[in-house]
Amino acid sequence: MSKSSRQRSARERIAEERRKQAVRARQRKLLLGVLGGVTVAAVAVVAVVVTQSNASRSDQKGIAYTGPLAPTVRQADGSILMAKDGVTAPTLEIFEDFQCPFCKKLEDTAGDAIYKAAADGRARVVFRPFQLFKAPAHPEPVPSVSRRGANAALCTPPGKWASYAKTLFAHQPEEGRNGFENKDLLNWARDLGFYSADFDRCVTGMEKAGDIAKATDYAQAQRVNSTPTLRLNGKDLTAEQVNQILSAPSGLEQILTTAASAPSPSPSPSPTTTDK
Repeated sequence: MSKSSRQRSARERIAEERRKQAVRARQRKLLLGVLGGVTVAAVAVVAVVVTQSNASRSDQKGIAYTGPLAPTVRQADGSILMAKDGVTAPTLEIFEDFQCPFCKKLEDTAGDAIYKAAADGRARVVFRPFQLFKAPAHPEPVPSVSRRGANAALCTPPGKWASYAKTLFAHQPEEGRNGFENKDLLNWARDLGFYSADFDRCVTGMEKAGDIAKATDYAQAQRVNSTPTLRLNGKDLTAEQVNQILSAPSGLEQILTTAASAPSPSPSPSPTTTDK
């Protein structure tokens, strides 16, 4: 082989080696880019999951009622009485189920107005939670959610009723979905400052199941077949009156004013009260 041929062959080998090096360099660069993209994507997914988890936790907090409140006691039948001392009429009874969407609407729209009416001495308010959504008429998980909500509410100290009821309605699960899990029911009590070992046992052990059954039997005996049912001085408010309260809470004022000037039939009896 001539000298010129050997030189040309050497140049070709060098060129070929450089070409292979360039290919390998491009492959390494591409691989690093892919790995970097995967890492970034993984970090992004983790960030989204953490953010969503944090958002979920922050959305499930106890909601304190901070407005005016009348003295509140639990009556012998488990109902909650809000009344200023000396106020005996008019009496507004509210039959409700914590799984009921329209009960949530009543609380969201007019709850504060109802609490204020009791605090101002314009009404004697009785809350009657019961289990409207029962099996087999309603498939699970609706009955269980309804029952857990009512049980936890009846486990709540009377002075915390307004805050805990507001919390239950604020976090009411969509009908047909699970909710009011024990961990949430207990955490809301912690948020509102009244968690105790007794409350924990009452919630997790469904200790108020008997009271729920009695309240439900009573509601059925009173021919309450929908919620919310609002009863003023022993007489059910009409659908028009309820809608008036739902659409404009100030409408409650007019209804109470009219009732105050009328004779007051005896409300559903609940003579004995207890602080438990």
